[in-house]
Amino acid sequence: MTLEAEASRLIDQINALNMPTFEQVGPERARAGWEERPNPGVFVEVAGIEDRTIPGPDGNDIAVRIYRPSDGAATADAAGALGCLVYFHGGGWVVGSINTHDWVCRSLTMLAGVVTVSVDYRLAPEHPFPAAADDCCAATQWAMNNAADLGIDPARVAIGGDSAGGNLAAAVALMCRDGAANGDACGQPALQVLIYPVTDFDRDTHSMIANAEGYLLTRATMIWFDDHYCPPSERSNPYAAPLAVDDPAGVAPAFVIVAGHDPLRDEGVEYAQKLADAKVPTTLIEYPGQFHGFFSMTRFLDQAKEAQELTASVLRRTLAPSG
Repeated sequence: MTLEAEASRLIDQINALNMPTFEQVGPERARAGWEERPNPGVFVEVAGIEDRTIPGPDGNDIAVRIYRPSDGAATADAAGALGCLVYFHGGGWVVGSINTHDWVCRSLTMLAGVVTVSVDYRLAPEHPFPAAADDCCAATQWAMNNAADLGIDPARVAIGGDSAGGNLAAAVALMCRDGAANGDACGQPALQVLIYPVTDFDRDTHSMIANAEGYLLTRATMIWFDDHYCPPSERSNPYAAPLAVDDPAGVAPAFVIVAGHDPLRDEGVEYAQKLADAKVPTTLIEYPGQFHGFFSMTRFLDQAKEAQELTASVLRRTLAPSG
């Protein structure tokens, strides 16, 4: 399968810039560069935004950004409580922030009619595994425990993320099932949205080799991310590599998106199949002509708009008030 026409043109333009790779510049410069890049999404106005900090594990505070949809949002119940999406940004656990994914969260908030809580979890290598997973799990439980303050229904909370954020969403789903939120009882998400997620540390899959270079995310960069985030001794831990879980039965229903020209394509498909085999309600959507990162690029790609609208429709349906 060849790249879709818009995707091919965009990849050619990106590759022509010949930008230095993350592994060439190191974490600090890579983070600064990602913060400074033009946002590839279409800007969407939301009804309200609040930046705040919440208590995190290990005594640290977690920054979150809370987005509110317009009045009359699709997921509002008779009492006015809304559905909620707790979102974890991508960036290989090393780069990215609530700022780099602001426009994605704005779009999903308005398309789905949900409150979105975007989580600024701790980054590696300063904070290796399990810091990011612990922060994301704590933020999910905070949203459920503070539902009245947020104006949401704690039973209608989804989790989601892209790339490393998809990895963290899958990990949080397992942690909530296992009751692993700082030793406290865990509320269960209503849905896990996994957008081209990292689910394993195998860098020799067919898709990893076939798409090793030329499609934005490279095999070399994934190895660099892995080495910063997770020591080899932890790479069979399901909270780091969800595909390593023996039995995922009982986790939240899953909506999974993969791209055909993505090094991570095969592990996303394999995890979706593992969930389905365990009788977890799972929907897998593949965009064969797209590359890793396409979901956020609504300024350039019609299929990015389509993927966001489809994701929002699943959120609306899953988080709709009962009755």
